[in-house]
Amino acid sequence: MNDFKTLNAAADNIRILAASMVEKAKSGHPGGAMGGADFINVLFTEFLVHDPDNPAWSNRDRFFLDPGHMSPMLYATLALTGKYEMNELAQFRQWGSPTPGHPEVDVRRGVENTSGPLGQGHTMGVGAAIAERFLAARFGEWLSHKTYAFISDGGIQEEISQGAGRLAGYLGLSNYILFYDSNGVQLSTKTEAVTVEDTAKKYESWGWNVISIDGNNAQQIREALTQAHAETRRPTIIIGKTIMGKGAVKDDGSNYEGQTATHGMPLGEAGASFEKTIENLGGNPAAPFCIFPEVEALYANRADELRKIVTEKYAVQENWEKENPALAAKWEQFFSEKIPNINFAAIEQKPDQATRTASATILGVLAKQIENMIVASADLANSDKTDGFLKNTHAFKNGDFSGAFLQAGVCELTMATVMNGIALHGGLICACGTFFVFSDYMKPAVRLAALQQLPVKYIWTHDAFRVGEDGPTHQPVEQEAQIRLMEQLKNHHGKNSMLVLRPADVVETTVAWKLALENTDTPTGLILSRQNIKNLPANSGNRYQEALQSEKGAYIVQKAESPDVILVANGSEVATLVEAAVLLSERNRLNVQIVSAPSEGLFFNQAADYQQEVIPANTPVFGLTAGLPSTLARLVGKNGTVQGLGHFGFSAPFKVLDEKFGFTAETVYRNIIRFLGK
Repeated sequence: MNDFKTLNAAADNIRILAASMVEKAKSGHPGGAMGGADFINVLFTEFLVHDPDNPAWSNRDRFFLDPGHMSPMLYATLALTGKYEMNELAQFRQWGSPTPGHPEVDVRRGVENTSGPLGQGHTMGVGAAIAERFLAARFGEWLSHKTYAFISDGGIQEEISQGAGRLAGYLGLSNYILFYDSNGVQLSTKTEAVTVEDTAKKYESWGWNVISIDGNNAQQIREALTQAHAETRRPTIIIGKTIMGKGAVKDDGSNYEGQTATHGMPLGEAGASFEKTIENLGGNPAAPFCIFPEVEALYANRADELRKIVTEKYAVQENWEKENPALAAKWEQFFSEKIPNINFAAIEQKPDQATRTASATILGVLAKQIENMIVASADLANSDKTDGFLKNTHAFKNGDFSGAFLQAGVCELTMATVMNGIALHGGLICACGTFFVFSDYMKPAVRLAALQQLPVKYIWTHDAFRVGEDGPTHQPVEQEAQIRLMEQLKNHHGKNSMLVLRPADVVETTVAWKLALENTDTPTGLILSRQNIKNLPANSGNRYQEALQSEKGAYIVQKAESPDVILVANGSEVATLVEAAVLLSERNRLNVQIVSAPSEGLFFNQAADYQQEVIPANTPVFGLTAGLPSTLARLVGKNGTVQGLGHFGFSAPFKVLDEKFGFTAETVYRNIIRFLGK
């Protein structure tokens, strides 16, 4: 057991490093990091189990930081474990540095999640805890491990905390331990200026184990974590009352703790004295980037302890593998990121159905063939047709993770963020569904999935104004244009940050799911129809083989040797173009080439000669979309035109809306003729 004098010295060392990083960068957030140092120090030196020599060990405890602005605290602590060098801390927030202003996932360095937007970090932790319970239900408790998360006043206030707290409590995630750094200070005010909430009662009402302590007292932190480890039925929140800017003093040595200014600016700019503060904490302001000898020994001793702990755990796993070879092979397959060899070509789709229905058919197959897949829905399983998966499994319940479906409830952002946490944990494939219009709620999590390069699958149904009678609040118009921007945005590896697919019929939906599962390094969005869509013609006699061309983003559905016009669309609008093309041929003798473009991102990744073959330059191009015209702007080019919807929808049957908005074959035909000047 570590003595408190050494533990306090280590916490002060973290405070010194955190304050120094911000001071040198001339930007950042030192106050919260200084207040939270005691908890993270006790956690890392006495409780968090990880392999010092194998950071990616699958059964490690996870630590999810929610307030990304407190990254100096995390980097400083990880430096004590040997994951960062002092010169790397000194380059905090600088170009090319491994210590960005808000943490970016890097398991090798001990950073489990990208954080910044408050609330998402601890919610991803809930996802990781679900993943651990899912795996334990299938392979046994030998793999059990904890998920810890750290949240601040801001994260508690973010609405997503409601969803995370409700879900974790309902599911009884006793493997999840959340520390609430309650210092009463936020960026521009004290918390008392914005809330009178009783956080303890709130979490108690969700079924949590609630422990309140002095968050700067190492003994109380140790006792609280010990109690949390003993809890077997409920998640635990440790509410730690901490001091913002703990240890900060002014030039005259007087106390400067608890000041709002220290939240978001260097100590020297906030009214404190950086030099006097470093001295007060036992450091040398002339050379603050150093580790105290006793602190170095503390963390070295912990590393030795951990090596003994994980050696025993590896031995347990090795014995389990020898006794359970079939399960061991399955375990290896789960973490290989490979999917079973699914014969998509053999999947029978009933023709002329809604693409959401086609998706349900695929999900029914996946539920039987992919044992490490979790699907969730935000209270819409029977509408977004994720029930195709649910019908072949059952939903998670409190203490029961033998199923593979998460009934998330009405919380789209929470659901999407939980999926990110499941993906970050590893070993699992995850997908979640809701109406496409509610992708608006999910966008912050989708963006973080793209930043973290997580292969989450989004099932977005009811894809256009054809939702009909539900009216404009449920009819996406601008959503496709918004989400397709993610296809144009590159991630840090130079790839499209997201794959977005809007299939044109049931067979394209099969191929879309194939592409989604094969995409293992970025998120995928599947945009699916509520209404039935006619199958596209199979010119070769094999519609599936033709639809496989979707892997190039856009392909020719109807070819013309010397086309007079190119017609481009995705989703249900492609079938409308097929009908309009018949009229163009019969009435005007025009040669028409029709292109289905489920993913513009993939299409613009193709070679120029392929793009030229599909959409030839110097040929008139007419695009049709049920969304904003800008959705197809890149595809039609500067000399083309797009018929889209430039206004919100209305409440009426979808066929009436098609008529009123001009999305019939006859009206589209006339618009094409007008565009061509015929």
